[in-house]
Amino acid sequence: MVLVRPRLTDFHKIFVDQQSVSFAIPFLDEDIPLYVDPFLLWKSPSMQDTSLHTSIIAAFNWIYRLGQGALREDAKRILVELSECQEAGLGQARDKKGRRISLGKAEEILGVLDSIPDVQSQGVYHIEVIQLLVEGIGKDRISDFSCNLLKSFLIDYSIEQCRNLGIPTSLSSIGAIYNASTCKFETEQVELPINPETSTPLLLIPKRWLRFVPWINFDNFYEHACVKTAPGVIPDKSQKPILLNFNRKNYGLVTDFIETKARQAIDCLNDPLFKQIPITSARLKWSTIEKLPTGNKERADKIYENNIEQILASLFYPHLDFAQGQSRTDSGVHIRDLIFYNNRKLDFLEEIIEQFGSRQIVFELKNVEEITRDHINQLNRYLTDQFGRLGVLVTRNPVPRHIQKNLVDLWSSQRKCILVITDEDLKLMVSVFESKQRMPIEVLKRSYVEFMRKLPS
Repeated sequence: MVLVRPRLTDFHKIFVDQQSVSFAIPFLDEDIPLYVDPFLLWKSPSMQDTSLHTSIIAAFNWIYRLGQGALREDAKRILVELSECQEAGLGQARDKKGRRISLGKAEEILGVLDSIPDVQSQGVYHIEVIQLLVEGIGKDRISDFSCNLLKSFLIDYSIEQCRNLGIPTSLSSIGAIYNASTCKFETEQVELPINPETSTPLLLIPKRWLRFVPWINFDNFYEHACVKTAPGVIPDKSQKPILLNFNRKNYGLVTDFIETKARQAIDCLNDPLFKQIPITSARLKWSTIEKLPTGNKERADKIYENNIEQILASLFYPHLDFAQGQSRTDSGVHIRDLIFYNNRKLDFLEEIIEQFGSRQIVFELKNVEEITRDHINQLNRYLTDQFGRLGVLVTRNPVPRHIQKNLVDLWSSQRKCILVITDEDLKLMVSVFESKQRMPIEVLKRSYVEFMRKLPS
């Protein structure tokens, strides 16, 4: 079975949802669009995390000291090696292959640090500061530096999580492991989970360390630190190289900004991989959907699809994790699909996997006045081994009696199940979501139960 946007757990038929595990579940064909923020370790109440942050800073300052002497070339090569952590699978790379910095950029980092007296004498206290001093160093590099400097811990953490969940591991060679006792980098043979598509090892990253943007970042620095200076003193934000050079010569402004961010640490929280929309937003989206005409006049179909995607992704969470929205064309007709991971958390979701092989569930969106046999046939052709034999039609009105019979006949002849969610069902799900007394996914379960009752015994 070829999965859409496959995750490590889904590939191994381990049915857990993202909410219930402590790590970010890796995708096999793309990176997770989040980054390790070392500030989250620094401000953590966990002694383990704070000690890990201390080890990051100690290791980075050791590399800098190494570069101040006769071993500068060694220090540069180490920085290059640390600048990409493919095993972590974080960032925006679609093919999971990032690029390391050049030796020239490593020399620039060391040279910039050399030019700042405070750094020369004391080192750095937060490696995020490099973003404010060196062109081309952003959140992705800070995350990769952090992951590599924490690789020893991440290996142990990954092994433990795999053992707890039953995720298979294989003996792998992994390099750039920092040994704090010897201040050296080593290569080891360790048991780690493997990306089956690339045969490369994976590291599992704690969710509590992840943010979309580091707490200390260039944009925030410019917006908050620079506005306090007299007009004309600070270069314009569009002149970033000049501004970074200004920061090097006025390092006190940078340290003041970092101290301010440290005082605001209580507001620094990790970002979830998925966040439900607020109740008010769900209500507004439903109101928009309810008022839409059927058909495609004035882009009504696109507005319908966009609102349905956002609302269902939230209403079904965490029982179904949203995988992907995708468009396809069937005989010249545009069709919008939503695909969810079936986490098997509820009894009927488990039954859907056992009865229909639906490890992922496809929802087809149809903003039409009435469902026809053509619509049924379109979805039916999509219910192959990839998605199993169960799909869901999301549409405006209840299906006519002859279409209900068509759905039962489809079951009788091909053992395929097509459920229907209408405006009334959606309205009920939003109401349940608002009241929090029951789960919106129970409305989908009701449709499933009602369908099964219609089948001939």
